Amino acid sequence: MTVKVYERILDLLEAEGIRTIFGIPDPNFVHMFHLAEERGWNVVAPHHEESAGFMAEAVSRMTGGPAVCIGTLGPGVANLAGAMMCAKVENSPVIFFGGQRARITEQRVRRGRIQFVKQAELFEPSVKYSASIEYADQTDEVIREGLRKALSGTPGPVYIEYPSHVILEELDVPEALPPSRYRLVGQTAGQDGIDEAARLIRAAEKPILLVGHGVHTSRAGESVKALADLMACPVIQTSGGTSYIKGLEDRTFPYGFSPSAIEAVVGSDLCLAIGTELGEPVHYGRGRHWVAGEANRSWILIEQDPEAIGVNRAIDVPLVGDLRAIVPQLVAALSDTPREASPDLERWIREDAERLAELAATAPSGLSPVHPARLIVEATKVFPADGIMVRDGGATTIFGWTYSQAKPHDVMWNQNFGHLGTGLPYAVGAGVADGGRRPMMLITGDSSFQFHIAELETAARLNLPLVCVVAVDYAWGLEVGVYKRTFGQGSLETGTHWSTATRLDKVAEGFGCYGEYVERDEDIAPAIKRAYASGKTAVIHVAVDPKANSEEMPSYDEFRTWYAEGTQ
Repeated sequence: MTVKVYERILDLLEAEGIRTIFGIPDPNFVHMFHLAEERGWNVVAPHHEESAGFMAEAVSRMTGGPAVCIGTLGPGVANLAGAMMCAKVENSPVIFFGGQRARITEQRVRRGRIQFVKQAELFEPSVKYSASIEYADQTDEVIREGLRKALSGTPGPVYIEYPSHVILEELDVPEALPPSRYRLVGQTAGQDGIDEAARLIRAAEKPILLVGHGVHTSRAGESVKALADLMACPVIQTSGGTSYIKGLEDRTFPYGFSPSAIEAVVGSDLCLAIGTELGEPVHYGRGRHWVAGEANRSWILIEQDPEAIGVNRAIDVPLVGDLRAIVPQLVAALSDTPREASPDLERWIREDAERLAELAATAPSGLSPVHPARLIVEATKVFPADGIMVRDGGATTIFGWTYSQAKPHDVMWNQNFGHLGTGLPYAVGAGVADGGRRPMMLITGDSSFQFHIAELETAARLNLPLVCVVAVDYAWGLEVGVYKRTFGQGSLETGTHWSTATRLDKVAEGFGCYGEYVERDEDIAPAIKRAYASGKTAVIHVAVDPKANSEEMPSYDEFRTWYAEGTQ
């Protein structure tokens, strides 16, 4: 059949289940955008290409598959750079497309060319694969190689460019191949490894499951639940894997921040790690809380990248492949020998529930502006049970991982790269992926929220059921704390404060959203309920105590141990 290059690109992406494009249209892409909309795709134009990249990353996290965003030549592609680096560090398979001038423009000896820079070589270190479709008949091989690279081994972004003269050329091609015909899909582990892992699990007296980011981004919660039931053990969350698997909420404890998690880790004699790089926030699986019991603990690691085995710590049984295929293998191997839960598990569950209840009861209250711990408690107490939680901000996130009363099944935040400003674009992308069916809550600091605040218009345009609860201290609160710890109280806090006249609820109203201003504890939950009832994207501006926000961050010492300088 004869098709244009842009039409073929859509065919190849559809074969991977992709039905959404984020990007700002320009002459390089208008044909593709036009046809995609005709085919029923979601074609979402944000207000900045970096937002487009974050939105695409959120779609990938919500679907477990690749996602796409587009940048127009020159400045549009340059704006993708931050999202590209973020996707690399967050292991997100995002396909970044970039437009470019016709090659005759690039090859001529000229000065003063408009909207032109050699783009691909700038991005090569930030992606797993960088290529250009120079000739129309390369379209299939380049797009497939991009998808193959993005989804093989550790997932990650790729960059594919095409010069403007190529996009309207015609191709004579067959039907697009399904993914299983051109890349490895559903890679299982060898049966000898499965058998050995099952033997170790059966022999263990105090096993734990260490569950990371990859379990949630691959949408493997159901099979991991089945495995956890057979192992009858606690589930320890990494800082990147803070979504809760349905049915495991009570026995899931955050690594480092829950005494139940620490006791379970210290006393464990087997750790089965799934969907985690065993990075700095879990002390490489060998420092801090892992030191005690190291000599008696066995490790099983499910990992997609064979080159990752044994890098951060020694592994007894590596299971290399797609965790979506390997976890069911383990479930089958253990199905006839389910474990009995230890008496400790029931105690840990009870103690962790008591800990959360005590935090809710003792979070400072009755203050105006609101104490940030109380903001987290009041907001998360009314978080919808089926909602999607998005987090952003420095101090606000630190308060959140201690004081949150909610156990959402989808939590999205930028943990590995620590990129502030991702919250609002992530929420838009998650809402698009979900089709706007489930309510969403973004809890964020004010400084982070303003990175991409124009995307409120995008959320409102798409009628997304999103309530943004913004902790406002009119400052870079985390950095104010750094100044105080470095130079003492009363020192200069250069570059950390901004106008206290800013009203984010009014900004929201200007974009067609619902807005409320709150400065008392008792008004937070009712404001959130009214916001959801409004049927609009909403912003709740909550004035928080700047002194508490910069000085009283809970578990800050534990957080600082994530940075392993000198302790590797």
